Amino acid sequence: MPDTLDDTALNAALTLARAEIEGALDALLPIEEGDEARLYAAMRHAAMGGGKRMRGFLVLEGAEQFGVARESALRVAAAIEMLHAYSLVHDDLPAMDDDDLRRGKPTCHVAFDEATAILAGDALQALAFQILAEEDTHSDPSVRAELVRCLARSAGARGMCGGQMLDILSETAGGPLTEAQVGRLQMMKTGRLIEFSAEAGALLGKAPSAQRHALALFGRDVGAAFQIADDLLDLTATPEEAGKRTSKDAAQGKATLVGLLGPDRARAQAERLVDQAIRHLDSFGERGDNLRMLAQYVLGRRS
Repeated sequence: MPDTLDDTALNAALTLARAEIEGALDALLPIEEGDEARLYAAMRHAAMGGGKRMRGFLVLEGAEQFGVARESALRVAAAIEMLHAYSLVHDDLPAMDDDDLRRGKPTCHVAFDEATAILAGDALQALAFQILAEEDTHSDPSVRAELVRCLARSAGARGMCGGQMLDILSETAGGPLTEAQVGRLQMMKTGRLIEFSAEAGALLGKAPSAQRHALALFGRDVGAAFQIADDLLDLTATPEEAGKRTSKDAAQGKATLVGLLGPDRARAQAERLVDQAIRHLDSFGERGDNLRMLAQYVLGRRS
């Protein structure tokens, strides 16, 4: 593998994936009609028209390693993006982070209202699991069941929701969290869903356990590096670049590795995580180059 991979190739792959995932979301999300039109509009506002689609891209690239049908992979990618969108809707609520800007547009509770935003998040989460359970996603019911099980584990009390609880508690902790505590918080809140996204393509392809494990480990390390990069962006990027309010973590007393270690040491740790993530892909040869480039991309992004 070359030391520096072609950013042009990655950008082209990301652009294509974003367009395909957006199309899948458009097809799978309810249209805005009937008595529930306001709920459907809020769901579409939250899930469509923005975002890096990194989680969906990981699904597509993982599935590509094992010859999975693109339509099947896109359904899983869309489901994970819906679940991610639900988490952002709830994270932005006044009871959580109280944000008014997300992906460069008003947050769901600002564009609609708090009650509608809560329901939109709930409905997006439910729809994500419905899609995974449907036969169109995979002909083998055991694969569909494993997708549902793994996503539920990643999103629940020992994953994303548990990490969010730890994040809330960190704001009122008696003293600063340790590096290990912050790492666990971020692994649960952000990393578990990214880890599952990387693993999902292997599940769809009924891959050998060693390769499934390698992709999961890749996702785990990329997820940890991504969170550090996100915290660095909160410190250095403008709201226009980030598409959301910045410089809020320190003001809210949130626990981050950047705040604990300082920007330089935190970036060095993210670089080590990226190097480690790339080594997990050794068995995939050149087919894994888009994933390798994505790992490198997370460190240099400005949005």
